[in-house]
Amino acid sequence: MMDLEHRQADLEFAKATTLPERVDEPPPDRGPGPRLLSASTIKGDAIINFDNETLGHVEEVMFDTEVGRIAYVVMASGGFLGMGERLFAIPWSSLRLDPDRECLVLDMAKSRFDAVQGFDKNHWPDMAQHEWQLDLHRHYGARPYWD
Repeated sequence: MMDLEHRQADLEFAKATTLPERVDEPPPDRGPGPRLLSASTIKGDAIINFDNETLGHVEEVMFDTEVGRIAYVVMASGGFLGMGERLFAIPWSSLRLDPDRECLVLDMAKSRFDAVQGFDKNHWPDMAQHEWQLDLHRHYGARPYWD
């Protein structure tokens, strides 16, 4: 009787510790996905508004290392083959990930977005300047990420 109990326990242990047949794909409830992404995953993704107008694409993701949060996404827009492109800082909290379309969505009309002051790749604003950060969050109607 004791042998049977041990063998049954061994079988249950083996079932619990056996690797899945395919180890190249994580189970659907694990691994990276819409809740956990690398910055490189969204680099190049389109940024659109709710009218499905493309505003630009993700150029960079900016992290605030002191508070450990994403501060902004830098969006590139306009230009041709990288020439004449303008960059725009958008508070992370103003964007929503659309994993089905693999893009970020900004709740802002294109006409209002056109009023945002951009910058070029060789002349970035001082993003650590508190007044710049406050003005940017006010324009987007976003709560500052450090609050």
